[in-house]
Amino acid sequence: MHDELIGFDQFGTNTQIQELSVQGCSVPVYINEFWTSKQRAANSLHEVSYRACFKPQLPRFFIERLSRLGDVVYDPFMGRGTTLLEAALHGRLPMGCDINPLSRILIEPRFTLPSLHEVEARLVEIDIEVCDALEPNPLLAFYHPQTLGKISALRAYFIQREKSNALDSVDRWIRMVATSRLTGHSPGFFSVYTMPPNQAVTAERQLIINAKRKQKPPIRDVKAIILKKSRALLKNIDSEAIELLSGVGDRAVLLTGSCAQTSSIKRESVHLVVTLPPFLDVVDYRADNWLWCWFNDLDSKSIPIWQLKLPEDWIAAMSRVFVELERILVLGGHLAFEVGEVRGGGVLMEHLVLEAAKLSSLKFEFMLINDQSFTKTANCWGVSNSKKGTNTNRIVVFRKQGNETARMVHS
Repeated sequence: MHDELIGFDQFGTNTQIQELSVQGCSVPVYINEFWTSKQRAANSLHEVSYRACFKPQLPRFFIERLSRLGDVVYDPFMGRGTTLLEAALHGRLPMGCDINPLSRILIEPRFTLPSLHEVEARLVEIDIEVCDALEPNPLLAFYHPQTLGKISALRAYFIQREKSNALDSVDRWIRMVATSRLTGHSPGFFSVYTMPPNQAVTAERQLIINAKRKQKPPIRDVKAIILKKSRALLKNIDSEAIELLSGVGDRAVLLTGSCAQTSSIKRESVHLVVTLPPFLDVVDYRADNWLWCWFNDLDSKSIPIWQLKLPEDWIAAMSRVFVELERILVLGGHLAFEVGEVRGGGVLMEHLVLEAAKLSSLKFEFMLINDQSFTKTANCWGVSNSKKGTNTNRIVVFRKQGNETARMVHS
């Protein structure tokens, strides 16, 4: 793989090679555009927004090169399930863990896909034609009373179905899509104009946005929006993808809890880990997901999500994770750990990652920096450029050492 990275020129640029000194040893750093910067150059099933997620091209790059068909690919911070979905679409067995129960709600329905006809028929069956939401209700900052009444009825339907063990794959799909449509900045969402869909502001903040924009929440057709988004998610799903996903639907492992304690995962059972850990003092995952949690009958304040503000706290938490990842990785298995610059470049996260890895015996193999044009809405990396956003992904790659031949394959 080192040879491939050195000679990589798929997008017309040559790889730059630098060195990083680690404990007296030099480790290569490869810099190039290793995957496309185009936002939608991936399977349409990925287009479910979530706070601080990476593009599907990132896990795909490592899945294709560091795993084989049938291997277990694991993400200990699975979020919306990007790594898991890419793994499944490439014939690997997906495994994921997240402390937030929302993660399972977002990824599980995309392994057992309903048809558009099934979605439409179920939407007809669900009765959400109820009275307007009673005022006052803080959610009216986001929704017209008629719209909020329908959302509340849909929420009650899912809660009742789950409590009676009647929730099926079609219900789970509609619940996932509805969750992703709760708030956003276009008519394709249930709400009035607000922050991007992966970051729900407070009701008080939304009232300020409404006043500034001189806007009022409009009536939205909840069922039509769900059906339209379902059509978009399923637009490029062919028979091969359906077969691959259905083949792992019942076997995918989705854990809710701390990835530092996963006793249910057998020792040396995972072949590849690709993950993006919690950012350091940049993203408030609990606050950003409060509305999604409400819709899914979850108390966002009770979910013990890490909010790590100090580098030493981040290192301590990730040290426990590294020890656990070493336990579950097979000999020769790899860990691709995305990091980033924060605080204007004042803290280089790769240094914290290397410090956190010291308690394990995982070997630091190389660092890959995917360097491309700015495409996102937030500059998380402290990179200076003429446009806002991030133009780099920084991935530290480790290997669990063993005597066998390294498990590197090329697609």
